[in-house]
Amino acid sequence: MSDPAQPLSPEPAVRTWPGFVAPLALGLAAWLVGRQLPLLGGPVVGVLLGLVWGQFVGLRPGWTKGVRFCSRQVLQGSVVLLGAGMSLQQVVTIGTAGLPVMIGTVVVAVAAGLPLARALKVERETGLLVTYGTSICGASAIATMSQVIGAQSSAVAVSVAVIVLYNVLAAVLFPFLGQAMGLDHTSFGLWAGTAVNDTSSVVAASTAFDEQLLAAGIVATGMTAASYAVVVKLTRTLMIVPLAVFQQWSSNRSRPVDERTTTAWYRLVPTFLVLFLAAAGLRSLGVIPDAAGPAIRLLAGFGITVAMTAIGMTSSLTAIKAAGWRPLALGAILWVLVAISSLALQAVTGQLHTLG
Repeated sequence: MSDPAQPLSPEPAVRTWPGFVAPLALGLAAWLVGRQLPLLGGPVVGVLLGLVWGQFVGLRPGWTKGVRFCSRQVLQGSVVLLGAGMSLQQVVTIGTAGLPVMIGTVVVAVAAGLPLARALKVERETGLLVTYGTSICGASAIATMSQVIGAQSSAVAVSVAVIVLYNVLAAVLFPFLGQAMGLDHTSFGLWAGTAVNDTSSVVAASTAFDEQLLAAGIVATGMTAASYAVVVKLTRTLMIVPLAVFQQWSSNRSRPVDERTTTAWYRLVPTFLVLFLAAAGLRSLGVIPDAAGPAIRLLAGFGITVAMTAIGMTSSLTAIKAAGWRPLALGAILWVLVAISSLALQAVTGQLHTLG
């Protein structure tokens, strides 16, 4: 029996700290490169550096905790910082205006996902998870829905690999596509917020778009694309609540009573979303002064770059290849459908605006 008076062994910390140092060092390098190459931007450089690291170096077992912290908590903290740069009125206005596009894209993805999965002969659990991951909030939706349907770990792993691939592609391609179409900050923010899977890539793509326009001498007269996209994305994330409740009810119908699962709806609401609203509330009350805006945006941008680097480090081209072509094809078709339907719905609702 150990002596309680003796200090705890420092070994766990020794094993864990490299997991923080690697994404921070690579993230800093990506952030510096991004400032010199605004056409790419720090988050995009970060996820590409991380992906190369994950493919050729990989992660040592002791690094897992630190890298996971950077990919989740650092990202969520950066999103909360973005909330500190907005007022609650702006949050409510953006979230309400974007609802038709958000709901429409979710309906398109869910309605098309299951028939496509059957047509492509994708295993049912994987098809469900890829569909929900594409339609709502990427890996977060997969994690939530996997618990609701009791999915096998293999289905979760394949679905996450699919989502990661299109997250990386979205972070790289969307800023250039948005600029090629001449979208303004708000239209791109609504497009990225509804058509990109994970919050991480939504923020990365919209931040890169802002940097590209800024480099071209185009400054946002109102909301930046990143701020707009984050509000849209977080509003879209809330849709996991009714869909998870429905899926829980649907799954329980085919299970014996003693095997049914029940999760309270409020437990499905992400904590960082609540903190985002709290930060916006503090900004509205003047507790966070306007003068702090530039420093907040700088810190948030660095945090997002570090988080994207860590996300890249946890992935690899080998893992994506192992998912197989059928789930990848399902993810690709749904991704394109959502991207096109988002632009079409913006046009129909009068929210598709271009520069000039």
